[in-house]
Amino acid sequence: MARLKTIEWIDNCARIVDQTALPSTLIYKDIKTIEEMYDAVKTLRVRGAPAIGVAAAFGLYLGIRGIPDSTSEKEFTAELKKKADYLVSSRPTAVNLAWAIKRMVETARSSGLSISSRKKALLDEALKILEEDRQMCLAIGKNGYDLIKTCKAVLTHCNAGGLATAEYGTALAPVYVAQEKGRLIHVYADETRPLLQGSRITAFELMAADIPVTVICDDMAATVMARGLVEAVLVGADRIAANGDTANKIGTYGVALLAKAHHIPFYVAAPSSTFDLSLADGNAIPIEERPAQEIISGFGKETAPRNAMVFNPAFDVTPNKLITAIVSDKGVMKPPFQKNIKKVLA
Repeated sequence: MARLKTIEWIDNCARIVDQTALPSTLIYKDIKTIEEMYDAVKTLRVRGAPAIGVAAAFGLYLGIRGIPDSTSEKEFTAELKKKADYLVSSRPTAVNLAWAIKRMVETARSSGLSISSRKKALLDEALKILEEDRQMCLAIGKNGYDLIKTCKAVLTHCNAGGLATAEYGTALAPVYVAQEKGRLIHVYADETRPLLQGSRITAFELMAADIPVTVICDDMAATVMARGLVEAVLVGADRIAANGDTANKIGTYGVALLAKAHHIPFYVAAPSSTFDLSLADGNAIPIEERPAQEIISGFGKETAPRNAMVFNPAFDVTPNKLITAIVSDKGVMKPPFQKNIKKVLA
């Protein structure tokens, strides 16, 4: 079994799997500047809410490490804020990105007066965030395993596996834990239009780990459920509001509606860093809209008229009433979510 590692700190740079090259080629890209990290996040070379948070942490360090040690505290603080705001603007929906940057900024402000000590503290904090993410995802896998341990097959949407995190993943973590316990759970992977993260990435990493996977077009999910081919749905999350409303890759809401109609449990898996308790409900979650080109000529093939009007939100929000349970590193939350989220995360 080989679980791919999305991001690592090697040779004084952040090494990522370039997910835009999958599934045809496995390419590792060394990120040496904040501009390269911004581009990697913006262009989805690195993607998935937890992985984006880790990447942003390393990105901020990369943007700061070249600042002369003789820089004044005032100048350093101003530059830190400028670079932090720059990274946060790369993708607005995934709360992990802003969470990681906020944590890095707070670390820099509380790490002594010397610029050199602050820079070292930033790298140490980024490495800590990386390791914490690995441990959180393993905990999600262990907490979620009991929910699916009797399942022969599950369905997932987009990619919430190891390639969306530091390791193990979120939605796929219980599947990996099941494998470690000697049980193979078959995964049906929605292709996930328009960028095909399910077919390009989920199928790639599951096959690399020797876990059985079947790729289906997004519009086949209802038929798969109706035929009784899956017993649960497992998805990740990019932001979860205080009431349990969950933002995830576009199409997740539709899958949740289908699961409800077919009486199939719908589980959301995410680390505690993905919860945004400052938002009362999903209506306040910012939804990123991406370029029309992704739909008109995705992957270089023209599939719509060049001047066609396009609506291309990257995410949608699944109302809490459609969610059976939310699995985090701190435990499993069931309705009423408003009460139990606070209880588990406390």
